[in-house]
Amino acid sequence: AGMPVDPGNLLVLGALAGKRVIGAPGCARSPKENGFDWVLDRLIAGLDVTANDIASMGVGGLLVEIPTRPQPREPLPAPKSESAELKVDIVLLAAGRSSRMGGPNKLLALFDGKPLVRRSAESALGSKASGTVVVTGHQRERVRAALSGLDVTFADNPDFAEGLSSSLKAGIASVSGDAAGAMIVLGDMPGIASADLDRLIDAFRKSEGRSVVRASHEGKRGNPVLLPRSLFAAIAHLEGDTGARHLVEAEGLDVTDVEIGKAASIDVDTPEALVGAGGVLQD
Repeated sequence: AGMPVDPGNLLVLGALAGKRVIGAPGCARSPKENGFDWVLDRLIAGLDVTANDIASMGVGGLLVEIPTRPQPREPLPAPKSESAELKVDIVLLAAGRSSRMGGPNKLLALFDGKPLVRRSAESALGSKASGTVVVTGHQRERVRAALSGLDVTFADNPDFAEGLSSSLKAGIASVSGDAAGAMIVLGDMPGIASADLDRLIDAFRKSEGRSVVRASHEGKRGNPVLLPRSLFAAIAHLEGDTGARHLVEAEGLDVTDVEIGKAASIDVDTPEALVGAGGVLQD
């Protein structure tokens, strides 16, 4: 029997050679309480779980509305004019230590005579995004100096050494209150242009602000990624060197992939990759 609760509606329980078998949906990976927890708790306790038991779990709203989906299941479509104007902020991640560079900060490497982080920020500012938040950490003063004169907001991340999640949290916390979504842009992707960012924003607006929009290259997921506001609360609880990918998978949100070409997959994590992309490291 299928389980009439969310998260957990695709859970299936059966038996094979006298042993109970659970077909677990994506919600089984979620840290939030879900239907998988209810069934597993009962089985471990030696209690039988019948089709009627599973059906009854969906009666009376036993699972509260999950924070990442605070809207009704079938919301009324937003007027086209409203969807077309949904605000999107960009969160530009520029706090990392460039550990694989062996010392130099890759974000300060020169591409056509311009620091990579400035090149990335200018692409963000040239897009349809309403604002750009730059998350700083490692060598924050040098990064800020490289962005001198640009109309960006800075969010300092003193915990940058703890991993990507700390920068994501710092950036999302600084997004404007009326933004329907935030596009996470990595500072070390020299091929990303304003037009690429606009294509993601257009797809997000077409989804009326409810879909995760992800850049792709030849069918493979890449970056940037545009996250709807419904995910912001869950991002605040991320830990360690993890991004939002597992949240997207665990929460079961719609994902729209937008092909933008090889720019979606080119980053510069090593000296060889940086030189190959046309960059010149600085001390």
